[in-house]
Amino acid sequence: MRTLGKRSIIILVIAVIVGCWFQLGLAVPAPSSFAPLVKNLTPAVVNINTTKVVKRGRGFSFHGSPFSNDPFDEFFNRFFGQQFPHKFKQKSLGSGFIISKDGYILTNNHVVEDADEVKVTLSDEKTYDAKIIGTDAKTDLAVLKIDVDHDLPVVSLGDSSQLEVGDWVIAIGNPFGLERTVTAGIVSARGRVIGSGPYDDFIQTDASINPGNSGGPLFNLQGEVVGINTAIVASGQGIGFAIPVNMAKDLLPQLKTGKVSRGWLGVQVQKVTPELAESFNLENEKGALVADVVEDSPAAKAGVKTGDIILSFNGKEVDSMRKLPRLVAAVPPGTKVKMKVLRRGKVKTLKVVIAELKDGEMADNGSSESGHVSSLGMVVLQITPELAGQYRLPRDSGVVISRIDPDGLAAEGGLRTGDIILQVDNYDINTVKDFHRALKKAEKKRLIRFLIQRRNSRIFVVMRMK
Repeated sequence: MRTLGKRSIIILVIAVIVGCWFQLGLAVPAPSSFAPLVKNLTPAVVNINTTKVVKRGRGFSFHGSPFSNDPFDEFFNRFFGQQFPHKFKQKSLGSGFIISKDGYILTNNHVVEDADEVKVTLSDEKTYDAKIIGTDAKTDLAVLKIDVDHDLPVVSLGDSSQLEVGDWVIAIGNPFGLERTVTAGIVSARGRVIGSGPYDDFIQTDASINPGNSGGPLFNLQGEVVGINTAIVASGQGIGFAIPVNMAKDLLPQLKTGKVSRGWLGVQVQKVTPELAESFNLENEKGALVADVVEDSPAAKAGVKTGDIILSFNGKEVDSMRKLPRLVAAVPPGTKVKMKVLRRGKVKTLKVVIAELKDGEMADNGSSESGHVSSLGMVVLQITPELAGQYRLPRDSGVVISRIDPDGLAAEGGLRTGDIILQVDNYDINTVKDFHRALKKAEKKRLIRFLIQRRNSRIFVVMRMK
């Protein structure tokens, strides 16, 4: 019998330990190289360059723009006013990926929003003018089209529901204009809510994502797109967010037609906390608690009442409050669906005809959570302790401006992203619902006064209605 040397025994023991480790599912080996996969995937990833012509007149300020402190602005505004509007071209970079051989491209809405010119550069360095086919601000998705005379390489769309925390992923994009940069990491979390809107359901990853990666693909190790890279935490490292590709797959048929329509139920709901569950004699915290029902809405007509807990919708379990708006939005307007609710300890089945969500209406997670005020050009969010910690807000309650349209009334009035709204015309604002009620009372006024908190200071801002 051959005797093993000491070195051979050590190697054998290590091999057995590692083998057992992997057999038990305690670790996933890193690929020896991503190169073969990247080589196949990169041709279907594109760079997107947009140009927007911006006009500037007296009293207008672009917060965060390199032109906001131009010393010549005051001179021109004071002596010439609107006679010589200040124009400049605002450029931005983004990424996208080809989803059809004839030139359809998927990207983020914020990459191409309000762009006057969109150009797409392929991996062969050829650049094409792109047409914006369809956009959806609520999910931050957009479809572009370029005209080509040959078949293009395309990506394969995977199933993001199969992703697990710890899975390897690869991001390819155009960060800071550095074309086709490849980064790798793992799925850090799923179902993240980052305050961008009612349909938040992000994949969190530590694969490096930077400005310019927006709209680019997040691949799994099978070479399938599982997410669309969208957002980062500016103050953090290794924290990026991607839209699950399944959400995009559901919307693609509508995006290609240029119009996205969503179902609307007409309820304001809140999370079922352990305390609420106990008060309703529930065994767990599942479901969506109806805090309010919109008058003349589909929910009102179906008999939904305040205090109902929605347990299932259209045959699918509502295991959390956040799931309801996505389920409702996926139903075509005019469809009759069944909904199970718990009312005073008894389960009832209601039939409801879903209507279409119109601009300015709240999605079915309620105005207590978020709201888009399109006429003023801003989006506001209910501040939670989690949101306050994530974005270093000075308060953990109230209402914060999460997005500003640079061409809207809010921006013209001097409001900024991150401002916390304390009062609207002497009405105290503690919730988004308070905010909308105050605006409704003030909507016919020529001027609306806001008391806001900006960092550690309180200031008044006046918005002039048009």
